[in-house]
Amino acid sequence: MSELRVPGATRAAGPTAIEVARGREDVVIGDEIIRHRLASRVIHWVVAVFFFGALLTGMPIWSPVFGWMAYFFGGLSVCRWLHAWLGVAFAAAAAVMAVLWLKEMMFDKSDRKFNVIDYLRFSDREDPDVGKYNAGQKFFFWLVIVTGVVILLSGIVLWWPTYFNQTLRSISILLHDICFIGFFAAIVGHIYLGTAAEPGTFHSMTRGTVTRAWAKLHHPRWYREVTGERR
Repeated sequence: MSELRVPGATRAAGPTAIEVARGREDVVIGDEIIRHRLASRVIHWVVAVFFFGALLTGMPIWSPVFGWMAYFFGGLSVCRWLHAWLGVAFAAAAAVMAVLWLKEMMFDKSDRKFNVIDYLRFSDREDPDVGKYNAGQKFFFWLVIVTGVVILLSGIVLWWPTYFNQTLRSISILLHDICFIGFFAAIVGHIYLGTAAEPGTFHSMTRGTVTRAWAKLHHPRWYREVTGERR
């Protein structure tokens, strides 16, 4: 249980949720719970920015259909070197994110009960054993990490093709494309689930907080652990 209270102080006199969220998580302040501290939110958005930067500069390289997008970056030749460096930046940011969230993203026995079909139905009845992150969110985290490694390694081969044989180059092209397409599809789903599907979720990655009601509905066990309530 971790609840911040200032005895005898008015609401205005005490630290606000945003102030506390700069450096702490899992803290209750009034009707809000700090879910993501500033460092977690910053690295999340840095990873997102570098991903979309690499995506937009890579599309013109991937297919002539998207050749018109190259003009926004100064031409195809600029896209080629910019895409490579944005890919490296994405991989580095993802590595930092992995270090920050690794412990919380380990699967536990309660995750075995996770049913993706029920989850996508957006039921108002969550498994009471769902912690701070459910199995779907943990799976997405590991998808980002593993896919990021594959994209980086295959990208290195494509960046310096003369140092590798034809077989490895062909495999790298295939893996790079498959991971890119799968990653993009997963990101679309991630954005949908974090906005329209579950109102209040996006708020946790901007302000850093969620309401008690949101936490109790979507992550019951985490809610109990943070608030100390049994139900």
